[in-house]
Amino acid sequence: MATLDFSTPIFALAPLAGFTDLPFRSVVKKFGADLTVSEMISSNALMFQNARTLKMLEKNPLETPYSIQIAGSDQLVIQKAVELINQQEGIDIIDLNCGCPAPKVVNNLQGSSLLTDLSKMGETIRTIKKYSNKEYTSVKIRLGFNEKNHVEIAKVCEDNGADFIAVHGRTRAGRYKAPVDYDAIKEIQKAISIPVIANGDITTPQKAKWVLEYTGAKGLMIGRGAVGKPWIFKIMKDYILEGKESAVTPELIQEVVLEHFEQMISHFGQYGAIIFRKHLHTYSKIGYQGASNFRNLVNKIEDEKEMRDITKEFFAQEMV
Repeated sequence: MATLDFSTPIFALAPLAGFTDLPFRSVVKKFGADLTVSEMISSNALMFQNARTLKMLEKNPLETPYSIQIAGSDQLVIQKAVELINQQEGIDIIDLNCGCPAPKVVNNLQGSSLLTDLSKMGETIRTIKKYSNKEYTSVKIRLGFNEKNHVEIAKVCEDNGADFIAVHGRTRAGRYKAPVDYDAIKEIQKAISIPVIANGDITTPQKAKWVLEYTGAKGLMIGRGAVGKPWIFKIMKDYILEGKESAVTPELIQEVVLEHFEQMISHFGQYGAIIFRKHLHTYSKIGYQGASNFRNLVNKIEDEKEMRDITKEFFAQEMV
C-alpha cells in the first residue's frame, strides 16, 4: 500500500464534481500531484451498486496513492459503501465529504450539513474507520456551516479516527466567494496533531508558498486552480521545493490538451467529445487569440474527429 509522507508538503488535487474524473486526474498525475481524489460519490448509490457510480471508482495506474471521497450519514449505508470499496484494489484512502455546499447534498444531512451535527459526523468517521480495510481515513471540511467553529470540527475529526484532514477555508455560507480564512486553517493545524491540508483560492506558486508558510499546513489541495492548468502542480513544486520558476510552452499545452481529449474519448466513448467542451473553454482562456470564437464553435461540435482537428489547430498557435 502507498504511504503518504507528510515530512514534505503534499500536493493534492481536490475533488470537483464534473471535472476531476479519471481522464483529468490522469493528466494531473503526470505533473506531480502527490494525491488524487475521486469526484464525490454518493454512499447510497454505491450501496445499490449503480453502474455509473461504480465507474467513478476506476483509477489510472499512476494514481498512487488514490482516495475515494464519499458522502452520507446513514451508518448502515456508509458501512455497505465502505465494504464495497474494500473489494476494490488500488484504493488507499476513504475520505468523508463534510464540505459540499450544494443544496441537494446538504438537504440530506450530507456534505457540509454534517457540520451542523458533529455527533453524527463523528459517528460517520468512526464507521468508516471501523469497516475500512484501506490505509487511511480522511475528512474534507469547511470552517463551519453558517458560523465558524473550525477548531471544534477539526478536533471531532481527530478524536474519531481521521488520519488527516483537508480544510476549505470558508464556511458553507461562504460558498466559493467569501475570502478564504487562512488564519482559521493556521488555528486548526496548531490545535490538532494530525496533518492538515489547506484548500481554497491557491492558484499561483507564490500564493502556495505563502499559504504553507503562514498556516503551517502539511500540504495543499488545489481544485479550481488546476482546471485548465493541470501543470500547476509542477510549477508549484518547482517553486516551493526547488526554488525555481518554471513555465509551460504552447507546444506542451497543445500536447496536454490533446492527451486529455484522447483520455476522455477512451473513458467516455464518443460522448467524451461533448463533455470535453467545458475543458476546452478553460484551456482556451489562458491567452489565445480568437478564444471566444473557438468556444462558440466547439459548443456546436459533436463529432469526435472534427473536435480533435479544430482543437489541434487552435492550440497550435502562439499565445498572446
